[in-house]
Amino acid sequence: MKLEYIAGFIAGGLVFLVFRGVNILPALLVGVLLYFLMTQRGGLKDFGRRKAGAVVSDRPKVTFHDVGGQAVAKRELVEALEFLKDLDHAKQLGIRPLRGILLSGPPGTGKTLLAKAAANYTDSVFLSASGSEFIEVYAGLGAQRVRELFQRARKLAGESKKTGAIIFIDEIEVLAGKRGSQVGHLEYDQTLNQLLVEMDGLSIDDDVRILVVGATNRPDLLDQAIQRPGRFDRMVKVDLPDKEGRLEILKMHLRNKPLDQDIDLEAVAKETFGLSGAHLESLCNEAAILALRRRATKVGAGELRDALDKVVLGEKLLRRPSVLEINRVAFHEAGHAIVAEKVRPGSVAQVTVSPRGNALGYVRQSPQDDRYIYPRETLEEEIDILLAGALAEDVVLGSRSTGASNDFQKALEMAKSIVSYGMSPLGVVDRDTAGPDLLAKTTRGILKAAEARTLPIIRRYEKVLRRVAEDLVAKETISGDNLRSLLGASQGVMWRWRKLPSNRGKVRSRVEA
Repeated sequence: MKLEYIAGFIAGGLVFLVFRGVNILPALLVGVLLYFLMTQRGGLKDFGRRKAGAVVSDRPKVTFHDVGGQAVAKRELVEALEFLKDLDHAKQLGIRPLRGILLSGPPGTGKTLLAKAAANYTDSVFLSASGSEFIEVYAGLGAQRVRELFQRARKLAGESKKTGAIIFIDEIEVLAGKRGSQVGHLEYDQTLNQLLVEMDGLSIDDDVRILVVGATNRPDLLDQAIQRPGRFDRMVKVDLPDKEGRLEILKMHLRNKPLDQDIDLEAVAKETFGLSGAHLESLCNEAAILALRRRATKVGAGELRDALDKVVLGEKLLRRPSVLEINRVAFHEAGHAIVAEKVRPGSVAQVTVSPRGNALGYVRQSPQDDRYIYPRETLEEEIDILLAGALAEDVVLGSRSTGASNDFQKALEMAKSIVSYGMSPLGVVDRDTAGPDLLAKTTRGILKAAEARTLPIIRRYEKVLRRVAEDLVAKETISGDNLRSLLGASQGVMWRWRKLPSNRGKVRSRVEA
Protein backbone atom coordinates (compact mmCIF):
# COMPACT_ATOMS: atom_id res chain seq x y z
CA MET A 1 0.00 0.00 0.00
CA LYS A 2 2.91 2.35 0.72
CA LEU A 3 4.11 2.00 -2.88
CA GLU A 4 0.62 2.86 -4.14
CA TYR A 5 0.54 6.03 -1.97
CA ILE A 6 4.00 7.03 -3.20
CA ALA A 7 3.06 6.41 -6.83
CA GLY A 8 -0.14 8.46 -6.39
CA PHE A 9 1.76 11.30 -4.76
CA ILE A 10 4.35 11.34 -7.61
CA ALA A 11 1.61 11.28 -10.24
CA GLY A 12 -0.21 14.14 -8.56
CA GLY A 13 2.99 16.16 -8.38
CA LEU A 14 3.65 15.62 -12.08
CA VAL A 15 0.13 16.77 -12.98
CA PHE A 16 0.57 19.88 -10.86
CA LEU A 17 3.86 20.68 -12.60
CA VAL A 18 2.23 20.25 -16.01
CA PHE A 19 -0.48 22.77 -15.09
CA ARG A 20 2.24 25.18 -13.95
CA GLY A 21 3.90 24.88 -17.37
CA VAL A 22 6.97 22.97 -16.23
CA ASN A 23 8.62 20.59 -18.72
CA ILE A 24 8.49 17.19 -17.00
CA LEU A 25 10.06 15.15 -19.84
CA PRO A 26 13.59 15.05 -18.28
CA ALA A 27 12.09 13.97 -14.96
CA LEU A 28 10.14 11.18 -16.69
CA LEU A 29 13.27 9.90 -18.44
CA VAL A 30 15.23 9.88 -15.17
CA GLY A 31 12.37 8.08 -13.46
CA VAL A 32 12.19 5.38 -16.13
CA LEU A 33 15.97 4.86 -15.93
CA LEU A 34 15.89 4.55 -12.12
CA TYR A 35 12.99 2.10 -12.34
CA PHE A 36 14.90 -0.02 -14.84
CA LEU A 37 18.04 -0.07 -12.69
CA MET A 38 16.10 -1.00 -9.57
CA THR A 39 14.18 -3.84 -11.20
CA GLN A 40 17.04 -5.43 -13.14
CA ARG A 41 19.50 -7.83 -11.54
CA GLY A 42 18.29 -7.24 -8.03
CA GLY A 43 18.48 -3.45 -7.84
CA LEU A 44 21.05 -0.70 -8.05
CA LYS A 45 23.59 -2.49 -5.90
CA ASP A 46 23.73 -5.34 -8.43
CA PHE A 47 23.95 -3.17 -11.51
CA GLY A 48 26.46 -4.67 -13.95
CA ARG A 49 26.83 -7.77 -11.79
CA ARG A 50 25.84 -11.28 -12.75
CA LYS A 51 27.05 -14.65 -11.66
CA ALA A 52 29.44 -16.41 -13.97
CA GLY A 53 29.06 -20.11 -14.37
CA ALA A 54 26.06 -22.37 -14.50
CA VAL A 55 25.67 -25.58 -12.56
CA VAL A 56 25.11 -28.40 -14.97
CA SER A 57 24.46 -30.89 -12.21
CA ASP A 58 25.88 -32.01 -8.92
CA ARG A 59 27.34 -34.99 -10.74
CA PRO A 60 27.01 -35.15 -14.54
CA LYS A 61 25.71 -38.41 -15.97
CA VAL A 62 28.32 -38.38 -18.75
CA THR A 63 31.11 -40.96 -18.33
CA PHE A 64 34.30 -41.58 -20.27
CA HIS A 65 32.52 -44.45 -22.02
CA ASP A 66 30.17 -41.85 -23.56
CA VAL A 67 33.08 -40.05 -25.21
CA GLY A 68 34.10 -41.76 -28.43
CA GLY A 69 37.28 -41.52 -30.43
CA GLN A 70 39.52 -39.87 -27.83
CA ALA A 71 41.41 -42.78 -26.29
CA VAL A 72 44.66 -40.86 -25.73
CA ALA A 73 42.94 -37.78 -24.28
CA LYS A 74 40.82 -39.93 -21.95
CA ARG A 75 43.87 -41.84 -20.72
CA GLU A 76 45.82 -38.65 -19.99
CA LEU A 77 42.84 -37.08 -18.26
CA VAL A 78 42.19 -40.13 -16.06
CA GLU A 79 45.84 -40.17 -14.97
CA ALA A 80 45.63 -36.49 -14.05
CA LEU A 81 42.48 -37.03 -11.99
CA GLU A 82 43.82 -39.81 -9.81
CA PHE A 83 44.91 -37.39 -7.08
CA LEU A 84 41.29 -36.38 -6.59
CA LYS A 85 40.24 -40.03 -6.39
CA ASP A 86 42.97 -41.22 -4.04
CA LEU A 87 43.70 -38.24 -1.78
CA ASP A 88 45.34 -40.19 1.04
CA HIS A 89 47.83 -41.88 -1.25
CA ALA A 90 48.61 -38.53 -2.89
CA LYS A 91 49.37 -36.99 0.51
CA GLN A 92 51.64 -39.90 1.44
CA LEU A 93 53.68 -39.36 -1.70
CA GLY A 94 53.83 -35.61 -1.11
CA ILE A 95 52.06 -34.84 -4.38
CA ARG A 96 51.20 -31.25 -5.08
CA PRO A 97 47.63 -31.13 -6.34
CA LEU A 98 47.01 -30.48 -10.00
CA ARG A 99 45.29 -27.15 -10.12
CA GLY A 100 44.37 -27.01 -13.77
CA ILE A 101 44.06 -29.10 -16.92
CA LEU A 102 43.95 -27.47 -20.34
CA LEU A 103 42.04 -29.21 -23.14
CA SER A 104 43.05 -27.91 -26.57
CA GLY A 105 41.72 -28.94 -29.94
CA PRO A 106 39.36 -28.01 -32.78
CA PRO A 107 35.69 -27.21 -32.06
CA GLY A 108 33.35 -30.16 -31.68
CA THR A 109 35.96 -32.72 -30.61
CA GLY A 110 34.42 -33.41 -27.19
CA LYS A 111 36.25 -31.09 -24.78
CA THR A 112 33.09 -30.26 -22.80
CA LEU A 113 32.08 -33.92 -22.66
CA LEU A 114 35.52 -34.82 -21.31
CA ALA A 115 35.19 -32.20 -18.58
CA LYS A 116 31.77 -33.56 -17.57
CA ALA A 117 33.11 -37.10 -17.58
CA ALA A 118 35.97 -35.93 -15.35
CA ALA A 119 33.45 -34.56 -12.84
CA ASN A 120 31.57 -37.85 -12.86
CA TYR A 121 34.78 -39.87 -12.52
CA THR A 122 35.87 -37.90 -9.43
CA ASP A 123 32.35 -37.56 -7.97
CA SER A 124 32.66 -33.78 -8.02
CA VAL A 125 30.36 -30.81 -8.41
CA PHE A 126 30.52 -29.45 -11.96
CA LEU A 127 30.29 -25.78 -12.88
CA SER A 128 30.50 -24.56 -16.45
CA ALA A 129 31.31 -21.04 -17.62
CA SER A 130 32.44 -19.29 -20.78
CA GLY A 131 35.43 -16.98 -20.95
CA SER A 132 33.27 -14.18 -22.33
CA GLU A 133 31.16 -14.17 -19.12
CA PHE A 134 34.03 -12.61 -17.18
CA ILE A 135 34.73 -9.68 -19.47
CA GLU A 136 32.85 -6.41 -18.89
CA VAL A 137 33.37 -2.76 -19.58
CA TYR A 138 33.05 -1.97 -15.89
CA ALA A 139 36.35 -2.08 -14.04
CA GLY A 140 36.70 -4.82 -11.46
CA LEU A 141 33.59 -6.79 -12.37
CA GLY A 142 35.49 -9.55 -14.18
CA ALA A 143 37.78 -10.14 -11.20
CA GLN A 144 34.76 -10.14 -8.91
CA ARG A 145 33.04 -12.80 -11.00
CA VAL A 146 36.14 -15.00 -10.85
CA ARG A 147 36.12 -14.78 -7.03
CA GLU A 148 32.41 -15.50 -6.89
CA LEU A 149 32.81 -18.53 -9.18
CA PHE A 150 35.35 -20.17 -6.88
CA GLN A 151 33.27 -19.27 -3.80
CA ARG A 152 30.22 -20.77 -5.46
CA ALA A 153 32.08 -23.98 -6.24
CA ARG A 154 33.10 -24.40 -2.59
CA LYS A 155 29.59 -23.62 -1.38
CA LEU A 156 27.88 -26.06 -3.75
CA ALA A 157 30.35 -28.81 -2.91
CA GLY A 158 29.67 -28.28 0.80
CA GLU A 159 25.92 -28.34 0.28
CA SER A 160 26.21 -31.55 -1.77
CA LYS A 161 28.58 -33.07 0.83
CA LYS A 162 31.28 -33.58 -1.78
CA THR A 163 34.99 -33.03 -1.39
CA GLY A 164 35.71 -32.00 -4.98
CA ALA A 165 34.53 -29.45 -7.52
CA ILE A 166 35.46 -29.01 -11.17
CA ILE A 167 35.21 -25.59 -12.77
CA PHE A 168 35.04 -25.81 -16.55
CA ILE A 169 35.85 -22.62 -18.49
CA ASP A 170 35.17 -22.83 -22.21
CA GLU A 171 36.90 -20.43 -24.60
CA ILE A 172 39.42 -19.71 -21.88
CA GLU A 173 41.58 -17.72 -24.33
CA VAL A 174 39.07 -14.84 -23.91
CA LEU A 175 39.66 -14.78 -20.14
CA ALA A 176 43.34 -15.75 -20.13
CA GLY A 177 44.61 -14.07 -23.30
CA LYS A 178 48.04 -12.47 -23.46
CA ARG A 179 48.12 -9.46 -21.17
CA GLY A 180 48.48 -6.08 -22.81
CA SER A 181 47.17 -7.31 -26.15
CA GLN A 182 43.54 -6.21 -25.68
CA VAL A 183 41.91 -2.84 -26.14
CA GLY A 184 41.12 -1.60 -22.66
CA HIS A 185 43.57 -4.23 -21.45
CA LEU A 186 43.48 -3.11 -17.80
CA GLU A 187 40.16 -4.88 -17.13
CA TYR A 188 41.36 -8.00 -18.99
CA ASP A 189 44.60 -8.04 -17.01
CA GLN A 190 42.81 -7.64 -13.67
CA THR A 191 40.48 -10.52 -14.49
CA LEU A 192 43.35 -12.80 -15.47
CA ASN A 193 45.35 -11.79 -12.40
CA GLN A 194 42.42 -12.76 -10.19
CA LEU A 195 42.21 -16.18 -11.87
CA LEU A 196 45.94 -16.70 -11.24
CA VAL A 197 45.50 -15.73 -7.58
CA GLU A 198 42.60 -18.15 -7.13
CA MET A 199 44.49 -21.03 -8.77
CA ASP A 200 47.66 -20.34 -6.74
CA GLY A 201 45.59 -20.53 -3.55
CA LEU A 202 44.36 -24.08 -4.19
CA SER A 203 45.80 -26.64 -1.78
CA ILE A 204 45.52 -30.39 -1.23
CA ASP A 205 44.49 -29.68 2.37
CA ASP A 206 41.43 -27.64 1.37
CA ASP A 207 38.06 -28.95 2.49
CA VAL A 208 36.92 -28.71 -1.14
CA ARG A 209 39.53 -29.59 -3.74
CA ILE A 210 38.93 -27.50 -6.86
CA LEU A 211 40.23 -28.43 -10.28
CA VAL A 212 40.04 -25.90 -13.11
CA VAL A 213 39.55 -27.39 -16.58
CA GLY A 214 39.98 -24.98 -19.46
CA ALA A 215 39.11 -25.56 -23.11
CA THR A 216 40.43 -23.69 -26.12
CA ASN A 217 40.96 -24.07 -29.84
CA ARG A 218 43.52 -21.23 -29.84
CA PRO A 219 46.25 -22.15 -27.32
CA ASP A 220 48.58 -19.71 -29.07
CA LEU A 221 46.54 -16.82 -27.65
CA LEU A 222 46.98 -17.84 -23.99
CA ASP A 223 49.16 -15.85 -21.62
CA GLN A 224 52.37 -17.62 -20.63
CA ALA A 225 51.61 -17.15 -16.94
CA ILE A 226 48.51 -19.36 -17.14
CA GLN A 227 50.39 -22.18 -18.88
CA ARG A 228 53.25 -22.62 -16.45
CA PRO A 229 53.37 -25.64 -14.11
CA GLY A 230 51.46 -25.01 -10.91
CA ARG A 231 48.50 -23.54 -12.75
CA PHE A 232 47.58 -25.54 -15.80
CA ASP A 233 49.79 -28.54 -15.10
CA ARG A 234 48.56 -30.75 -17.91
CA MET A 235 47.98 -29.91 -21.54
CA VAL A 236 45.70 -32.54 -23.09
CA LYS A 237 45.36 -32.54 -26.88
CA VAL A 238 41.82 -33.33 -28.01
CA ASP A 239 42.27 -33.83 -31.74
CA LEU A 240 39.99 -34.83 -34.58
CA PRO A 241 39.18 -38.56 -34.41
CA ASP A 242 40.99 -41.08 -36.59
CA LYS A 243 39.22 -43.76 -38.62
CA GLU A 244 38.75 -46.10 -35.65
CA GLY A 245 37.55 -43.21 -33.52
CA ARG A 246 35.05 -42.09 -36.16
CA LEU A 247 33.70 -45.63 -36.42
CA GLU A 248 33.26 -45.73 -32.64
CA ILE A 249 31.45 -42.38 -32.64
CA LEU A 250 29.15 -43.44 -35.50
CA LYS A 251 28.21 -46.66 -33.68
CA MET A 252 27.58 -44.68 -30.51
CA HIS A 253 25.18 -42.22 -32.16
CA LEU A 254 23.43 -44.87 -34.28
CA ARG A 255 22.88 -47.45 -31.56
CA ASN A 256 19.38 -46.19 -30.79
CA LYS A 257 18.36 -45.90 -34.46
CA PRO A 258 17.03 -48.74 -36.66
CA LEU A 259 19.51 -49.40 -39.47
CA ASP A 260 19.30 -51.23 -42.78
CA GLN A 261 21.54 -54.23 -43.18
CA ASP A 262 23.20 -52.74 -46.25
CA ILE A 263 24.94 -49.99 -44.25
CA ASP A 264 28.72 -50.23 -44.21
CA LEU A 265 29.78 -48.06 -41.28
CA GLU A 266 33.47 -48.68 -41.95
CA ALA A 267 33.06 -47.14 -45.41
CA VAL A 268 31.27 -44.16 -43.87
CA ALA A 269 34.06 -43.78 -41.32
CA LYS A 270 36.60 -43.81 -44.13
CA GLU A 271 34.72 -41.13 -46.08
CA THR A 272 34.40 -38.79 -43.09
CA PHE A 273 38.10 -37.97 -42.64
CA GLY A 274 38.49 -34.51 -41.08
CA LEU A 275 35.06 -34.44 -39.41
CA SER A 276 34.74 -33.86 -35.69
CA GLY A 277 32.58 -35.76 -33.24
CA ALA A 278 29.98 -32.99 -33.42
CA HIS A 279 29.85 -33.33 -37.21
CA LEU A 280 29.37 -37.09 -36.93
CA GLU A 281 26.58 -36.68 -34.40
CA SER A 282 24.89 -34.22 -36.75
CA LEU A 283 25.37 -36.66 -39.65
CA CYS A 284 23.58 -39.46 -37.76
CA ASN A 285 20.77 -37.15 -36.69
CA GLU A 286 20.30 -35.75 -40.20
CA ALA A 287 20.19 -39.29 -41.62
CA ALA A 288 17.35 -40.15 -39.22
CA ILE A 289 15.53 -36.93 -40.19
CA LEU A 290 15.83 -37.84 -43.88
CA ALA A 291 14.44 -41.31 -43.14
CA LEU A 292 11.49 -39.68 -41.37
CA ARG A 293 10.98 -37.31 -44.30
CA ARG A 294 10.95 -40.24 -46.73
CA ARG A 295 8.56 -42.29 -44.54
CA ALA A 296 11.20 -45.00 -44.14
CA THR A 297 11.17 -47.34 -41.17
CA LYS A 298 14.96 -47.65 -41.06
CA VAL A 299 17.99 -45.49 -41.76
CA GLY A 300 19.65 -46.72 -44.95
CA ALA A 301 22.89 -46.12 -46.83
CA GLY A 302 21.15 -43.52 -49.02
CA GLU A 303 20.14 -41.45 -46.00
CA LEU A 304 23.66 -41.56 -44.57
CA ARG A 305 25.14 -40.55 -47.93
CA ASP A 306 22.74 -37.62 -48.35
CA ALA A 307 23.25 -36.60 -44.72
CA LEU A 308 27.02 -36.54 -45.26
CA ASP A 309 26.58 -34.24 -48.24
CA LYS A 310 24.33 -31.98 -46.20
CA VAL A 311 26.70 -31.78 -43.23
CA VAL A 312 29.74 -31.06 -45.41
CA LEU A 313 28.20 -28.86 -48.12
CA GLY A 314 24.84 -27.70 -46.84
CA GLU A 315 21.18 -28.25 -47.66
CA LYS A 316 20.20 -29.20 -51.21
CA LEU A 317 19.03 -26.08 -53.02
CA LEU A 318 15.77 -25.79 -54.92
CA ARG A 319 17.14 -23.44 -57.56
CA ARG A 320 17.83 -25.06 -60.88
CA PRO A 321 20.50 -23.67 -63.20
CA SER A 322 19.83 -23.30 -66.92
CA VAL A 323 20.46 -26.15 -69.35
CA LEU A 324 23.70 -24.57 -70.57
CA GLU A 325 24.92 -24.09 -67.00
CA ILE A 326 24.09 -27.68 -66.06
CA ASN A 327 26.00 -28.97 -69.07
CA ARG A 328 29.03 -26.87 -68.18
CA VAL A 329 28.90 -27.94 -64.54
CA ALA A 330 28.61 -31.58 -65.65
CA PHE A 331 31.74 -31.33 -67.83
CA HIS A 332 33.53 -29.50 -65.01
CA GLU A 333 32.76 -32.14 -62.37
CA ALA A 334 33.43 -34.99 -64.81
CA GLY A 335 36.92 -33.54 -65.35
CA HIS A 336 37.56 -33.46 -61.59
CA ALA A 337 36.31 -37.03 -61.19
CA ILE A 338 38.27 -38.60 -64.07
CA VAL A 339 41.58 -37.02 -63.09
CA ALA A 340 40.99 -37.88 -59.42
CA GLU A 341 40.35 -41.49 -60.33
CA LYS A 342 43.44 -41.67 -62.58
CA VAL A 343 45.90 -40.17 -60.09
CA ARG A 344 44.26 -41.83 -57.07
CA PRO A 345 42.56 -45.03 -58.21
CA GLY A 346 39.47 -45.97 -56.23
CA SER A 347 39.21 -42.59 -54.47
CA VAL A 348 36.01 -41.20 -56.05
CA ALA A 349 32.89 -42.01 -54.03
CA GLN A 350 30.31 -39.84 -55.80
CA VAL A 351 29.92 -37.24 -58.55
CA THR A 352 26.91 -34.96 -58.67
CA VAL A 353 25.57 -31.76 -60.22
CA SER A 354 23.06 -31.29 -57.42
CA PRO A 355 23.44 -27.74 -56.05
CA ARG A 356 24.30 -27.58 -52.35
CA GLY A 357 25.45 -24.54 -50.40
CA ASN A 358 27.68 -22.45 -52.68
CA ALA A 359 28.49 -25.38 -54.98
CA LEU A 360 26.59 -26.19 -58.16
CA GLY A 361 28.24 -29.62 -58.21
CA TYR A 362 30.98 -31.55 -56.48
CA VAL A 363 33.05 -34.72 -56.38
CA ARG A 364 33.19 -36.53 -53.07
CA GLN A 365 36.40 -38.46 -52.59
CA SER A 366 36.99 -41.29 -50.17
CA PRO A 367 40.59 -41.38 -48.93
CA GLN A 368 42.07 -44.83 -48.57
CA ASP A 369 43.80 -43.97 -45.30
CA ASP A 370 43.92 -41.04 -42.90
CA ARG A 371 46.82 -38.77 -43.77
CA TYR A 372 48.62 -36.35 -41.48
CA ILE A 373 51.72 -35.55 -43.54
CA TYR A 374 51.76 -34.84 -47.25
CA PRO A 375 54.73 -35.36 -49.60
CA ARG A 376 55.12 -33.17 -52.66
CA GLU A 377 53.59 -35.84 -54.89
CA THR A 378 50.34 -35.77 -52.92
CA LEU A 379 50.11 -31.98 -53.11
CA GLU A 380 50.76 -32.09 -56.85
CA GLU A 381 48.01 -34.68 -57.29
CA GLU A 382 45.60 -32.41 -55.45
CA ILE A 383 46.55 -29.47 -57.70
CA ASP A 384 46.00 -31.66 -60.77
CA ILE A 385 42.51 -32.56 -59.55
CA LEU A 386 41.67 -28.93 -58.79
CA LEU A 387 42.71 -27.73 -62.25
CA ALA A 388 40.96 -30.59 -64.07
CA GLY A 389 37.53 -28.97 -63.98
CA ALA A 390 38.56 -25.81 -65.82
CA LEU A 391 40.70 -27.80 -68.28
CA ALA A 392 37.73 -30.05 -69.08
CA GLU A 393 35.66 -26.95 -69.86
CA ASP A 394 38.48 -25.74 -72.10
CA VAL A 395 38.76 -28.99 -74.06
CA VAL A 396 35.04 -29.62 -74.55
CA LEU A 397 33.53 -26.13 -74.60
CA GLY A 398 36.49 -24.03 -75.68
CA SER A 399 36.39 -21.67 -72.68
CA ARG A 400 36.47 -21.51 -68.91
CA SER A 401 33.94 -20.07 -66.47
CA THR A 402 33.81 -18.34 -63.09
CA GLY A 403 32.83 -21.67 -61.55
CA ALA A 404 36.52 -22.58 -61.37
CA SER A 405 37.53 -19.54 -59.28
CA ASN A 406 37.48 -21.44 -55.99
CA ASP A 407 39.48 -24.29 -57.55
CA PHE A 408 42.12 -21.83 -58.77
CA GLN A 409 42.36 -20.21 -55.35
CA LYS A 410 42.90 -23.56 -53.63
CA ALA A 411 45.44 -24.65 -56.25
CA LEU A 412 47.35 -21.39 -55.82
CA GLU A 413 47.45 -21.77 -52.04
CA MET A 414 48.65 -25.35 -52.41
CA ALA A 415 51.39 -24.27 -54.83
CA LYS A 416 52.48 -21.62 -52.32
CA SER A 417 52.59 -24.35 -49.66
CA ILE A 418 54.98 -26.37 -51.82
CA VAL A 419 57.29 -23.34 -51.93
CA SER A 420 56.89 -22.57 -48.21
CA TYR A 421 57.69 -26.14 -47.16
CA GLY A 422 60.90 -26.17 -49.17
CA MET A 423 59.65 -28.68 -51.75
CA SER A 424 60.14 -26.45 -54.79
CA PRO A 425 63.34 -26.10 -56.88
CA LEU A 426 64.22 -23.15 -54.65
CA GLY A 427 64.66 -25.46 -51.67
CA VAL A 428 64.35 -23.93 -48.21
CA VAL A 429 63.51 -20.30 -48.79
CA ASP A 430 62.65 -17.29 -46.67
CA ARG A 431 59.54 -15.67 -48.13
CA ASP A 432 60.54 -12.30 -46.64
CA THR A 433 63.95 -12.16 -48.33
CA ALA A 434 63.56 -14.24 -51.48
CA GLY A 435 61.66 -11.55 -53.31
CA PRO A 436 58.06 -11.63 -54.51
CA ASP A 437 58.99 -11.93 -58.19
CA LEU A 438 61.02 -15.12 -57.65
CA LEU A 439 58.32 -16.67 -55.48
CA ALA A 440 55.59 -15.77 -57.97
CA LYS A 441 57.63 -17.22 -60.86
CA THR A 442 58.18 -20.47 -58.95
CA THR A 443 54.49 -20.73 -58.05
CA ARG A 444 53.45 -20.16 -61.67
CA GLY A 445 55.90 -22.86 -62.72
CA ILE A 446 54.27 -25.36 -60.34
CA LEU A 447 50.81 -24.55 -61.72
CA LYS A 448 51.98 -24.77 -65.37
CA ALA A 449 53.57 -28.15 -64.69
CA ALA A 450 50.27 -29.32 -63.20
CA GLU A 451 48.40 -28.21 -66.32
CA ALA A 452 50.93 -30.04 -68.49
CA ARG A 453 50.28 -33.25 -66.53
CA THR A 454 46.51 -32.90 -66.40
CA LEU A 455 45.63 -31.79 -69.93
CA PRO A 456 46.75 -35.05 -71.65
CA ILE A 457 44.55 -37.05 -69.25
CA ILE A 458 41.51 -34.91 -70.15
CA ARG A 459 42.18 -35.26 -73.87
CA ARG A 460 42.84 -38.98 -73.65
CA TYR A 461 39.55 -39.64 -71.87
CA GLU A 462 37.44 -37.00 -73.61
CA LYS A 463 34.90 -39.59 -74.78
CA VAL A 464 34.50 -40.89 -71.23
CA LEU A 465 34.24 -37.32 -69.98
CA ARG A 466 31.37 -36.65 -72.38
CA ARG A 467 29.63 -39.89 -71.36
CA VAL A 468 29.99 -39.08 -67.64
CA ALA A 469 28.63 -35.57 -68.25
CA GLU A 470 25.63 -37.02 -70.12
CA ASP A 471 24.87 -39.36 -67.22
CA LEU A 472 25.20 -36.49 -64.73
CA VAL A 473 22.73 -34.33 -66.69
CA ALA A 474 20.28 -37.25 -66.94
CA LYS A 475 20.67 -38.76 -63.45
CA GLU A 476 22.10 -35.80 -61.47
CA THR A 477 24.37 -38.17 -59.49
CA ILE A 478 26.58 -41.14 -60.34
CA SER A 479 28.56 -43.31 -57.98
CA GLY A 480 32.27 -43.91 -57.99
CA ASP A 481 31.70 -47.51 -59.09
CA ASN A 482 29.77 -46.31 -62.16
CA LEU A 483 32.60 -43.93 -63.00
CA ARG A 484 35.16 -46.69 -62.71
CA SER A 485 33.09 -49.00 -64.93
CA LEU A 486 32.93 -46.31 -67.63
CA LEU A 487 36.68 -45.78 -67.39
CA GLY A 488 37.31 -49.52 -67.53
CA ALA A 489 35.13 -49.94 -70.61
CA SER A 490 36.97 -47.12 -72.35
CA GLN A 491 40.33 -48.75 -71.82
CA GLY A 492 39.46 -51.42 -74.37
CA VAL A 493 42.13 -53.58 -75.85
CA MET A 494 44.87 -52.38 -78.16
CA TRP A 495 47.03 -54.66 -80.31
CA ARG A 496 50.58 -53.88 -81.13
CA TRP A 497 53.30 -55.85 -82.87
CA ARG A 498 56.48 -56.69 -81.04
CA LYS A 499 59.49 -58.61 -82.31
CA LEU A 500 60.59 -61.81 -80.61
CA PRO A 501 64.37 -62.30 -80.65
CA SER A 502 64.05 -66.10 -80.53
CA ASN A 503 62.41 -66.63 -83.91
CA ARG A 504 62.64 -63.14 -85.41
CA GLY A 505 58.97 -63.32 -86.04
CA LYS A 506 56.15 -61.10 -85.00
CA VAL A 507 53.40 -61.77 -82.51
CA ARG A 508 50.44 -59.77 -81.39
CA SER A 509 50.55 -58.78 -77.76
CA ARG A 510 47.47 -57.78 -75.75
CA VAL A 511 48.16 -54.69 -73.70
CA GLU A 512 46.00 -52.38 -71.65
CA ALA A 513 45.65 -48.81 -72.78
